[in-house]
Amino acid sequence: MLNNDLTLTSAELDRLRDRAQFIRLETIRLIEIAKVGHYSSVFSAAEIFAALYYDVMSLHETNPDWPERDRFLMGKGHAAVGLFPILADLGYLDTETLDGYTRLGNPLGDHPDMRKVPGVDFSSGSIGHALSNGLGMALGARSKGLDFTTFVMLGDGEMQEGQVWEAAICAAHHQLSNVVAVIDRNGYQLDGKVDDTMAIEPLDEKWRAFGWDVHEVDGHDLTALTPLLRRLKTDKSRTKPACVIAKTLKGKGVSYMETEPGWHLGYLDPSDAEEARQEILNKVI
Repeated sequence: MLNNDLTLTSAELDRLRDRAQFIRLETIRLIEIAKVGHYSSVFSAAEIFAALYYDVMSLHETNPDWPERDRFLMGKGHAAVGLFPILADLGYLDTETLDGYTRLGNPLGDHPDMRKVPGVDFSSGSIGHALSNGLGMALGARSKGLDFTTFVMLGDGEMQEGQVWEAAICAAHHQLSNVVAVIDRNGYQLDGKVDDTMAIEPLDEKWRAFGWDVHEVDGHDLTALTPLLRRLKTDKSRTKPACVIAKTLKGKGVSYMETEPGWHLGYLDPSDAEEARQEILNKVI
């Protein structure tokens, strides 16, 4: 239940911090099964996942296909290893399914598949398609008279994709105030620093020029991030789609991943995995 002033209580903050920690720990465990995975891409987005799934989004606890649920799409679908533990925690997946992550015949792969995984609203793969699909869902909600919000998580490297900007101008044209794009601005993509590969700044000015309501926030500060997302969901006076530029740190929570961009994709041996787990358990973010 949201407070009238949209701020977090201490109990709500503790729970969200616990769930962000859970996401990081489960990511390590699942990648140990797969033997390779995207640690740092999940760690930069852990608080975004926690705020959306455990506070902001309207979901049905037993029915992942509830028509009036809020939708969530990931442009950076390689972070799905952080989403799957949430879906299991919500009861949409059996624990046995989670424990077989990426194994032959298991529905859980490196990217989410909406045809196989309950609770997944969009199958990702190639970067750049999620926002366009989110607009379709938002227009569908409008045509059917459904009051749900479509949240789309985008990587900052994804800003180099032309389709993102086609979707951005389309959303503004149709005044899709039921769309919230959250950009995980962690500064890195597979090939290195985003702005060395292809500069995307000034990102805030670009989204405003395309007709969006733009907000910048510390993507790890749940006391700032969660109230902002609450307000964007509940404020019915808005007439524009909203863009949240979440300033994050790639690999947040594990010190050597925070300073080494090569952890975009990798594997921890058992001793390093245990060291990472202990650091996450002992750190309050």
